[in-house]
Amino acid sequence: MKTLIYNVTLFDGKSRYLAGQNILFDENGILEISSNDMTGDADHTIDGTGLSCLPGLIDLHVHLTMDGSPNAMNQLVQDSPGIAAYRAMVSAQSHIEAGVVTVRNCGAKYKIDMELRNAIEKGIITGPRIFACGQPITMTGGHCHMFGIEADGVDEVRKAARSLLKEGADFIKLMATGGGLTPGVKAGSPQLSEDELAAACSEARKAGKRSAAHAQGCEGIKNAIRAGVTTIEHGVELDHEAIQLMKQYETYLVATLAAPFHIVKNGTAAGIPEFAVKKNAEAIVPHRESFKNAYKAGVKIAAGTDAGTPFNVHGDFVTELMLMREQGMSVLEVIHAATYVAAEVLGIEKETGSLEVGKLADLILVEGNPYEDFTALRRVKKVFKEGICMFEQIEKPVLNYAQ
Repeated sequence: MKTLIYNVTLFDGKSRYLAGQNILFDENGILEISSNDMTGDADHTIDGTGLSCLPGLIDLHVHLTMDGSPNAMNQLVQDSPGIAAYRAMVSAQSHIEAGVVTVRNCGAKYKIDMELRNAIEKGIITGPRIFACGQPITMTGGHCHMFGIEADGVDEVRKAARSLLKEGADFIKLMATGGGLTPGVKAGSPQLSEDELAAACSEARKAGKRSAAHAQGCEGIKNAIRAGVTTIEHGVELDHEAIQLMKQYETYLVATLAAPFHIVKNGTAAGIPEFAVKKNAEAIVPHRESFKNAYKAGVKIAAGTDAGTPFNVHGDFVTELMLMREQGMSVLEVIHAATYVAAEVLGIEKETGSLEVGKLADLILVEGNPYEDFTALRRVKKVFKEGICMFEQIEKPVLNYAQ
C-alpha cells in the first residue's frame, strides 16, 4: 500500500530540513520526496500540517533486559530467563513508541537480545530492529562480570568472540575499563588489555561485524581505539591524545550522557546503590567536558542512551539528545547523530538512517518542529518501520459528564 504524507516539514537526517514537503512510500521503500502533488499515486494519505517527518531514530546503546529500576544491575542478575524475556519485550515496545526504530543492545543474559531479534524478524512479535551482542566479554571479575563472559588472555578472548559470533551476535561488546554499576571495580581502571581487545576486534572484522568497547578511563580508551573497536561507549576521560587517536582510527563516540545524569539526579534517596552514585558523581563533569572536546575536535559522534540503567528508562531517547544539545551540538547535528551517523556505525546507512528515495521507509512523525522547539521530538504521533505503521498516537476523546 502506498502512503503519502503531505505538507510536512521534513528532516532528512543528513544536513537539512524543508517545509511543505510530500513523501510517498510503501513497504518496499521511499518512492518519492518532493513538493509536487502526489495524491493521485497514494492509497492512503496523511495530513502533515503542523508535523515534522524524520528518519526512524536509532539508539546505539540500550539494555533491553534492564528496566531503569534503582538497582537495575541487581534486577538483571536476579531475573529468570522468562522474566528477562518479557521485560525485554516491554522495553522494545517502549522504544517503538518513542520513535526509535532501531536499537543496538549492548549486553544481555541468556542471549535474550538475540532471541528477541529473531522473534521480531520472524514476525512472531513486533518491535524495533535489534542489533544484538549477547553477553559482553570482560576479564575475570571485570565490569559486568555478573552476566558477561569472563575471559583472560588473548586466546580466551578470541574463543569467547568466536563463540558469540557462532551464536549469532551482530557485534562484539568488550569491557576495556571498569564501570559505574559494578561493585568493587574502579570505574576508569583498564581491564581487558590492548592485545585482548584487538583479538576480539579481529574476529569481528573477519566475520564482517563491528565492535563496541565500554571505556571510561583514558588508558583503557586508548587501548580500545588502537585495538580497532568501532565505537567507544561513554568516553568519560578523553585527553588530547585520545581524541586525536579517535580521529586517526575513525572511531565513533557513543557518549550515553543520560546514564550518569539520571543516577546523580536521583541519588541514594531514590534507592540507587551508594557506590554507583559516588562513581557517577565523580564522572559526570569530566564526561561532559570530554564530549564537548571531542565534538569540537571533529570526532564522529553517534547517539546512544544506556537505557535500562537507573531511571534511564526505555523510550526516553530525547533526554540524551537534549544533553547533547546542551554540550554544543546544533539541532541538525543531534538529529544527524541519532539517525544517519548511527546507521553508519551499524553498517546500514545505505538502507536507512536518512530520508532518501530508495531507502527503507523508516520514518516518524512528531508534532511541531524540532528546529524551533526541540521537545517536539517527545510528541511522537506515528512510527513507520519499513513502511508499516508500528505505532500511532490515538487522541482520547474528552468526556463531559456535566448534566
